Amino acid sequence: MQGLGKQNHSSVSEFLLLGFSSESQIRMALFTFFLLLYLITLLGNGLIITLIYLDSRLHTPMYFFLSILSLVDVSYITTTVPQILVNMTHPRRTISWGACVAQMFIFLVLGIAECVLYAIMALDRYVAICFPLHYTLLMSHPICIKMVIVCCFISIAGALIYTIFTMRLPYCGPHEINHFFCEAPAVLKLACADTSLNDQVDFILGFILLLVPLSLILASYACIFASILRIRSSQGRLKSFSTCASHITVVTMFYGPAMIMYMRPGSWYDPERDKKLALFYNVVSAFLNPIIYSLRNKDVKGAFLKVFGDRGTAQ
Repeated sequence: MQGLGKQNHSSVSEFLLLGFSSESQIRMALFTFFLLLYLITLLGNGLIITLIYLDSRLHTPMYFFLSILSLVDVSYITTTVPQILVNMTHPRRTISWGACVAQMFIFLVLGIAECVLYAIMALDRYVAICFPLHYTLLMSHPICIKMVIVCCFISIAGALIYTIFTMRLPYCGPHEINHFFCEAPAVLKLACADTSLNDQVDFILGFILLLVPLSLILASYACIFASILRIRSSQGRLKSFSTCASHITVVTMFYGPAMIMYMRPGSWYDPERDKKLALFYNVVSAFLNPIIYSLRNKDVKGAFLKVFGDRGTAQ
């Protein structure tokens, strides 16, 4: 039986990504839509990274983590959207076994990193609002760097476990992935073996990598809101609420679909719903993050006017 599994596994050289509609007109419309979305996402996140780097007023822990989030978002959307664009223009929508494994691993690394980063950003706001006098000490630059390193370690470890448990299974065919990229739940449906162990591992990892960070975020914001309500100045309360509202918005957009995707039983698999959910927490979230943070943030808008206003004046 083991020999058969190895034979079936080794015989898989490529997968077919079914993606979206096969009608040429719809595919061209979707191609244009995703291309614009991708370019705007790159521009928006790239702009945030540039502003934070150029404006010394934004050299604070909050904006340091925001720049890391933007970098993750750019990488995150780049793991999937170029594949979508190629598949919509190329008649043979295939991906090699090795490329599929690499895409799955990188996607998981970046997705887990985003989960942990949201928790770190919530912790940063908790310390800033609840312990303002100790903020500089508790969130010093070396500590922020260490947090990002821990985030990377957790992301790589979690992604390795997900990928190994998914790709160790025999895949006997047909090798058609009903998705627009090699996402673990979609690939698992092609396995010709019992996937109950994978369901258990996915739930445990989902609990650790999704529910634990989400619980930390909720606990942080419960303390933050209690602290904000004690602020006497209405202007101070409004500023604090505005800062936190941006974070809560992006957390809700990301965690909801991700938890449905990675913590539900395998029997609840619905390819069309999963594609929509994946688009939301991968593409839409990365697209909206810079818009939410820039439009609701006076510091970012001020940095934009300073950097580009000064250059316009200089010219």
